[in-house]
Amino acid sequence: MNKSKFSIESETVHADHPKNDPFGSHVMPIYQTSTFQFDSVEDGRKFFAQEEGGATHSYSRLGNPTVDRLEAILARLEGSDLPDSDDISALAFSSGMAAISTALIAMAKQGTVVAQPALYGCTGQFLKEEAPELGIDTHFLDLNDLDALDKALKENPEVKVIYAETIANPTMEVVNISAIADLAEAYNVTFIVDNTFGTPYHVRPLEHGADVVVHSATKYLNGHGTLIGGAVVGRNTLLEEFNLATYRKNLGGVMSPFESWLLLNGLKTFNLRMERHAENTMGVAEYLDQHEGVNKVFYPGLQSHPDYNLTSDMFDGGYGGVLSFELEGGFEAGVQLMENVELCTLAVSLGTADTLIQHPASMTHSVMDEELRLQAGITDGLVRLAVGIEKIDDIIADLKQALAKIEPATG
Repeated sequence: MNKSKFSIESETVHADHPKNDPFGSHVMPIYQTSTFQFDSVEDGRKFFAQEEGGATHSYSRLGNPTVDRLEAILARLEGSDLPDSDDISALAFSSGMAAISTALIAMAKQGTVVAQPALYGCTGQFLKEEAPELGIDTHFLDLNDLDALDKALKENPEVKVIYAETIANPTMEVVNISAIADLAEAYNVTFIVDNTFGTPYHVRPLEHGADVVVHSATKYLNGHGTLIGGAVVGRNTLLEEFNLATYRKNLGGVMSPFESWLLLNGLKTFNLRMERHAENTMGVAEYLDQHEGVNKVFYPGLQSHPDYNLTSDMFDGGYGGVLSFELEGGFEAGVQLMENVELCTLAVSLGTADTLIQHPASMTHSVMDEELRLQAGITDGLVRLAVGIEKIDDIIADLKQALAKIEPATG
């Protein structure tokens, strides 16, 4: 049951409280066991026959009480305000990519995916390299060009999935979820949205018509950089139609009880963290937007962002904790900035309490085809900053001193 008389803010504080624990534990126990014993042969028979009255668990790859509790909370986060919220469920995975690739394999098999060009590096790599070997083609398209999307869907009946990110990585583009969802429904296509950057604190794609939401739970849902995990959230009928639980079971990408326990603990501070992330990121974006060494800042909360009007209508409580900015000095300037930060941590990923900085052209997207990288807006001087929850004055001071050390380009 996903409905509650309490707000999601309060629900996440109580996320790690077990339901019906026989020992009355205040914090959800880690059921660190691979298998569960049956009371009798009949008990086991009913479990495998999926009959009521039998055992609730048999093997942790099929289900585990700690993981079950996490999945109930994730379903609440993404679907709590939907009128049919009781029909929303979540599946936890061993990583964000396990969630994404399993969902695509299950839902786009022997068909075509239409996706935006700017995607998380491994998602793009999977769609370009591994997916074709599995019988899945991908057509990259600006999804906010609704006429082009309509034409692509009309001309290609093999399209089975539209795939987007709420906020594109790392260019910070925002897609019109409602408009894309209308086209997906018209052509009977499944619409999957990666909401890792947006987070359900700011935007809930299912409320805007998306069919499925995927997450790298490693990031803001956990918030402390202590685990790798992923999730798929959607209506029970749809997840069952594509046998997603069976795909997860047989592909093996299930989240462990320990990671689930860590994630439940991280969710207790989710709302407080996201409020601070968004507040700090807006302040840093405004500072960088005025810096002479910065050509452009990409953050959905800035009025200069091309998708600002769209974002302001769709987002609540802020615009996320990640921004990108393009340095005047290009590739070399990006490398020099990375070498001179002191407070900011030079690391990939995002969503941790501390500020993480990285240079996509030399790091996360260095394996990407250069033409496709530039087409996606990932220029040589683009820097991605995942702003943490430190005192904002310290973050800005660190960026100021590092930017001052960039040497002017010569030649």
